[in-house]
Amino acid sequence: MQQMSGIIFSDLGQAASFMALDWVQAALKECLGFNPFPATLNVRPRAAEDVAVWQRVREGSAGVTLAPAHGNFCNARLYPIAIIGRAGKAPEKILGAVLFPEVENYPDDKIEIVAPLRLKEHLGVDDGDQLTWEFLN
Repeated sequence: MQQMSGIIFSDLGQAASFMALDWVQAALKECLGFNPFPATLNVRPRAAEDVAVWQRVREGSAGVTLAPAHGNFCNARLYPIAIIGRAGKAPEKILGAVLFPEVENYPDDKIEIVAPLRLKEHLGVDDGDQLTWEFLN
């Protein structure tokens, strides 16, 4: 398994409206096996080695396709992950996925994570904090 870390940051909040759509929730539940929290957590690769891991994952795996319910949305790829959290207690792993929209000029350094709970709140993290995860396939 490949592991990487990223630094949490806030973005425009546009993913929340997408993540709240019924067809998106249903498709993510079918693909991932959990009901995702209706927002994504944004991270940027922490260091050059993290950039390299993310590039290898995208080049080496097709991920799981998330096809739109209709033509107004783009395809996306899902890369299952285990988020390594500590939340003030013993280490835990939270299942999630990196959601990678297949749109032209999507930033290489923007990684959107979906999970079954609000990660910032659950893990007690905020913008500027580090998050570590491992890719599951």
